[in-house]
Amino acid sequence: MERICPRDGLFTKLLVLITSAISHGAARMAIRQTWMHYGFRRDVGMAFVLGHGKDNKQNKVLDDEDFMYRDLIRGHFVDSYNNLTLKTMSSLEWAHRHCRRARYVLKTDDDMFVNFPKLLSFLDKLKANRTIYGRRADYWKPVRNRWSKYYISIDQYAEKVYPAFTTGPAYLLTGDIVGDLLNRSLRTPFLKLEDVFMTGIVAESLAIKRVNVREIANIRVDLDACRIRDKITVHMVSPNEQFEAWMKLLDDSIKCKNGYMLRNSN
Repeated sequence: MERICPRDGLFTKLLVLITSAISHGAARMAIRQTWMHYGFRRDVGMAFVLGHGKDNKQNKVLDDEDFMYRDLIRGHFVDSYNNLTLKTMSSLEWAHRHCRRARYVLKTDDDMFVNFPKLLSFLDKLKANRTIYGRRADYWKPVRNRWSKYYISIDQYAEKVYPAFTTGPAYLLTGDIVGDLLNRSLRTPFLKLEDVFMTGIVAESLAIKRVNVREIANIRVDLDACRIRDKITVHMVSPNEQFEAWMKLLDDSIKCKNGYMLRNSN
């Protein structure tokens, strides 16, 4: 706890909690070797959030990984897609218990590339409270096709449209809502779609604002330097591509303006 968030987040501007799956060891290692370097800053904390495996062999691998890197938070649930909501609740529980002074919490996934210089610049301009920032989704309808992994039955959610929510690959919370979201989620009927549940249904019941941020695109973009620098987050990035995106982000020989490369006139 002290390594990730010293003194309950007294000096922590940003806590980054990265949801990961047990089998995604390569993704975690790629992030450690690229944008997770920003976790060395005194005002930034980072950790991966997982559940537990179904057998002792899986859990032993995670135990060894955590012994080596000390950056895993593990909730008391079986790690699976249908338990993503429990993973987000575990993330909020850890932040509320051990990092409650953090000014912002970024929830993101292990297939995301995070442009940290742009993210920190964005944070410096924020003054709002009780807000979730991300890719806001309005008027999305429940999927009633029972063969879809996004299937939600009428018994689970009867309304025709979800409340506005921010899509799950990455969203940013102001620190003052973490405890409220956690406590209200414990008293709200469970839904496996964690983004709809937490940033839509639960946030709506608490009158928490959800604000669209263009740069938190949560989509796949071409991994050229200028497109990467124009976004705060890029989705569906493989472990190998994390290194490619990191090098292009740092390459100061490439000049960009408004997301496009500046051509040399000579």
